[in-house]
Amino acid sequence: MKPWRRCITWFGLGLALLLGGPWPPAALAQGIESVLSPGKLIQGHARWDDECTQCHVRFDRGAQDRLCMNCHKDVAGDVAGRIGWHGRQKPQPCRACHTDHKGRGARIAAFDTQGFDHSQTDHTLRGAHQKVECAKCHQPPAKYRDAPRQCNACHRTDDVHKGSLGAQCADCHTENRWKETRFDHDKTRFSLTGRHVDTACTDCHRAGRYKDTPRTCVGCHRADDDAKGHKGQFGDKCESCHGTAKWKESLFNHDTDTRYMLRGKHRNAGCGECHTAPLFKVKPSQACVDCHRRDDKHEGSLGRECGSCHTERDWKEKAKFDHARTDFPLLGKHALATCQSCHKSSRFKETPKACVDCHRQDDKHQGTLGTACGDCHQERDWKTTQGRFDHERTQFKLRNAHAQPRLACNACHKDLRSFRRTPTDCHSCHRAADKHAGQLGTQCESCHTDRDWKTTRFDHARSRFPLLGRHLTAACKDCHQTPRFKDAKSECVACHLRDDKHRARFGTDCASCHNARAWAIWSFDHDKRSRFRLDGLHKRTACESCHTQPAPAGKALAPIGDHCAACHRRDDPHDGNFGTRCEQCHVSDGWKQLKQGGAAPPSKGRGWLQ
Repeated sequence: MKPWRRCITWFGLGLALLLGGPWPPAALAQGIESVLSPGKLIQGHARWDDECTQCHVRFDRGAQDRLCMNCHKDVAGDVAGRIGWHGRQKPQPCRACHTDHKGRGARIAAFDTQGFDHSQTDHTLRGAHQKVECAKCHQPPAKYRDAPRQCNACHRTDDVHKGSLGAQCADCHTENRWKETRFDHDKTRFSLTGRHVDTACTDCHRAGRYKDTPRTCVGCHRADDDAKGHKGQFGDKCESCHGTAKWKESLFNHDTDTRYMLRGKHRNAGCGECHTAPLFKVKPSQACVDCHRRDDKHEGSLGRECGSCHTERDWKEKAKFDHARTDFPLLGKHALATCQSCHKSSRFKETPKACVDCHRQDDKHQGTLGTACGDCHQERDWKTTQGRFDHERTQFKLRNAHAQPRLACNACHKDLRSFRRTPTDCHSCHRAADKHAGQLGTQCESCHTDRDWKTTRFDHARSRFPLLGRHLTAACKDCHQTPRFKDAKSECVACHLRDDKHRARFGTDCASCHNARAWAIWSFDHDKRSRFRLDGLHKRTACESCHTQPAPAGKALAPIGDHCAACHRRDDPHDGNFGTRCEQCHVSDGWKQLKQGGAAPPSKGRGWLQ
């Protein structure tokens, strides 16, 4: 049956039933609406299945939203107050989002939780809340709009304070991190200063309870005082000496609060080093010896006035004692020497003043030069003799590398017991360093200088082999493989045998082609010095291409023919049929070019014409 016929049939049947039966008016209206209903209502509206007027007004579609609000008063309040999700949306009919008559199990309030914009509600998500799953806060069967917004409603079980600080968690905590606080301690009766600023809350506030926390120092630090401190003997007013910046730093000013100012090492001394038990109640003596009697190396022989020699900066410092007022002023290295270096015992009187009395064991000369050390040595440096001993007055004047301080005396004077009769010739000192093993004699100065042993002044032009070209920059050892310089061969091949690219095919007289300016530059003129003039492609041909055989003894080159076939016999595609005078037809600019024109005779084999 066609759709339009089905509609007419049902409409006629319904009209007949309505007009033909004895129906009351209410029943008649209900019957019509039942027939025209588009489907079952959702489970929440199920009780209104037969009461259409709960949601609809006949011939007035605009009344539907008003009837929705009559039932859903919470939503109506949000819309009227422009709060919550519904209150922040633009005006639109309810059916734009919620449609009924979809059946009992239909969800007409479903929405996308992943794309939901929570900022459209009364609780914008910030910080760690942005990563929390919806079900953590919106727990069924409660509606989404009924989720609480107070911190304590969700975090009651997380409250380490157990409710003792109330429900306003946001007064101290932030949404970024629950452990991150913004509490202003300065608003309490205990402002945080010094080390207290970096102290964790739990160090002072035990068990999460913040009220009635003690504000006195001993309230938290009594255990520290009993274990490492004064054990309560100074009372509870810790702040009278200590501050919050550093527990070990005392505010007590010894300079202004007492009659004994602390200077030098006394400033770093611990209180207990001078103030013995009972601390601070018995004033110690101010005399040095009363504290430092055990430290007195002089055993009382110099009296009790330690301050006449020593200072508070350093007990070992001798700056206050003026040695210049004695009959032995301290000069040079003596000024830096420790007292006990000369004063072996703690008794300073009757100390000898002669050099040898202290330096007898240091005398390298073993007394052979007497005891007047000052004739050569001085106090600035025991090893420095310049200014006292004048080497210029001897037979060997010191020049260049021999001059001090570059050269120590014992480098030449091996026997320090006596400096006399030291040889003055080079070879006597430098025999072990002679690389020539004596073959060049003992007159080292004929080649070397005393400025630098490696710098020579030998004139090679006076030898049988003057240095020219690249030879001028070559190191001596490049040609003289051993320090024996005599009998070094002067033939090129003696040094350049391994460099010979021709493998002796051109003999050993390298100079016939090459020169000393540059090995790669050759000076042989093939046109003038041979019977074969190079032209055409021959100009670019390597020597070895033609001169393939090694030269016989006494010859520079092995003789080869001057006709083409001497080299190109194997390249001849004519197999010798046209003789050996190839130049009668061919030219050297290109083997395929013919003097008489036309193509070359054909050939069956491989050849240089193909």
